Amino acid sequence: MELKRIFDILELYKTDYADLKDAFSYKDKGSWINFTAQDYVKYSTLFACGLISKGYQKGDKVITMSQSLPHWNIADMGISLAGLVNVPIYTTLGNEELEYILRHSDAKIAFVSDASLYKKLKPIAEKIPQIEKVYTFHHIEGIENWVSLIQAAMDNEEELMRQLEERKNSIGENDLHTIIYTSGTTGNPKGVMISHKNILSNALGVRPIVPIDNGQKVLSFLPLCHVYERMMNYAFQLKGISIYYAENLGTISNDLKDVKPHLFNSVPRVLEKFYDRIISIGKDLSGIKKWIFFWAVRLGTQYNDRGKNTLWYNFKLSIADKLVFKKWRAGMGGNLVAVVSGGASLQVRLARLFTAAGIRICEGYGLSETSPVIAVNWMDWNNAYLGTVGPILEGVTVKLADDGEILVKGPNVMLGYYKNEELTKQVIDQDGWFHTGDIGEFVEGRFLKITDRKKEIFKTSSGKYIAPQVIENKFKSSNIIEQIMIVGENEKFVSALISPNFNYLHFYASKHKIHYRDNMELIKNPEIIKKVQKEIDEVNKTLGEHEKIKRFRLVCEEWSPITGELSPTLKLRRAVIYKKYQHILEEIYGHGADKTENMGKEAGTDSFESTITNGLKKLIRIKSDNKD
Repeated sequence: MELKRIFDILELYKTDYADLKDAFSYKDKGSWINFTAQDYVKYSTLFACGLISKGYQKGDKVITMSQSLPHWNIADMGISLAGLVNVPIYTTLGNEELEYILRHSDAKIAFVSDASLYKKLKPIAEKIPQIEKVYTFHHIEGIENWVSLIQAAMDNEEELMRQLEERKNSIGENDLHTIIYTSGTTGNPKGVMISHKNILSNALGVRPIVPIDNGQKVLSFLPLCHVYERMMNYAFQLKGISIYYAENLGTISNDLKDVKPHLFNSVPRVLEKFYDRIISIGKDLSGIKKWIFFWAVRLGTQYNDRGKNTLWYNFKLSIADKLVFKKWRAGMGGNLVAVVSGGASLQVRLARLFTAAGIRICEGYGLSETSPVIAVNWMDWNNAYLGTVGPILEGVTVKLADDGEILVKGPNVMLGYYKNEELTKQVIDQDGWFHTGDIGEFVEGRFLKITDRKKEIFKTSSGKYIAPQVIENKFKSSNIIEQIMIVGENEKFVSALISPNFNYLHFYASKHKIHYRDNMELIKNPEIIKKVQKEIDEVNKTLGEHEKIKRFRLVCEEWSPITGELSPTLKLRRAVIYKKYQHILEEIYGHGADKTENMGKEAGTDSFESTITNGLKKLIRIKSDNKD
């Protein structure tokens, strides 16, 4: 059958995958609860009927705010069947952003997963007259549950099924399927309008690239409200792949061993955490075992994906695999065929290392506005190139503007921004090209490589261009640096704000008998500053003179989506960070308000000091202390 609307996927569960016993699974009280293919079809249909029974019309908006659960998939498909529009939102949103979306989306009904989210959303929803009801997925005493809608449908199933069939027939492929509010790094989030055709064309385009099939498993732990994980979920459904939802990010390691998946989707930060964990295990070894471990790591980072590995290299790699890498794969369940990485740029050294270890990384690229995939690496090396985001997805067209900006056309490009025609015109030109805001280039004429964000590139006062992401990415392998933001627009030199890895710092301080009362005192310790300076100096060797970090400051806060410095997809919210640490930036560059009020708020040093004499350094430090 021809698939034109998202809910047409259900027909595959009625025919091709009718016997699938674990279409979706989640963990409850230590046990995996399975939803069969028949459950998926039945409850999605009844949920759609329940929405119709309550009088909701085609085009009405529905908020879903939930952890990743089979309940969400059923609700999502039921909303689609009834012709309504799913507006999924992150569970980590702050109240101000949450209220903005609830109001701006014109939602009439909301579904949350548990009591904590109900307590978070309900008071805000009560201030918005258009929101008629808030339901929960989990059973909570005294609060109406989504099962009541399913029950209402069962009480009048015959008539509601007739109405549902009429509703389905009225829905076309270009109708609005979902509004996804981009987390944004500045200002209010934008409501990306995505049609059935937009996201289904993307899932169908990705389907032949997904290297596993019906009867195999994926572990899902990224939020389903994010277009990347959601579209991939549709692609998995198209192939009848069993989807298991991790309990949370903290249980991924145990869930991998438990489920033994053949694939999972990830973002670079999670892969970096895997790497950090693996390296920490290696550091705990001793003697010959430790030497072999890090020999294998060094060997893995030298992997050449262009078929240029020598016979001697391959022989050494086979030894490393038997002694080290097979244990890594066992720690991830033992069945992994591939890991799909997206959402941000992945360090090529990590891609090489994991691939050498038999954990194939397929990196891709896209945006919410492109539903999302624009390019992706395949398992087939003829269609893959580490360090790039792969060839352009079939059906999608890409060209580079004169300044290198990536422009996109295709059935996956959004309908526009909800209630913002002016902004839509700014990103989709008269010829239909969507302007991504990303700068890129083609390697070997066909593999797309992202070099930076157009809006984030800045000039120093000397007129030199700085691409901050390129520099920031070079620090991602550092154990001591958790997050870093490069600054220096219109200034004489480049500097950095650094949120350190406090787990590592605490371990380092303990090992070197560094005494401190709190993180504020720790980041001011000269030994810690010296340690970070060493990391800065190493990266500076790889940078052009105008790109080198001349000064840095450590901050005592850990950056996260909850505290606002990172978006829900773990991207830097630069405007937020600039505002929060304005006093530090003023101190770095020697302008702004009275600097005495900033005493003790930051720690850092100037890298140029390494080139002058010890006596002069001492004098400068004394004067600096007196000035502060």
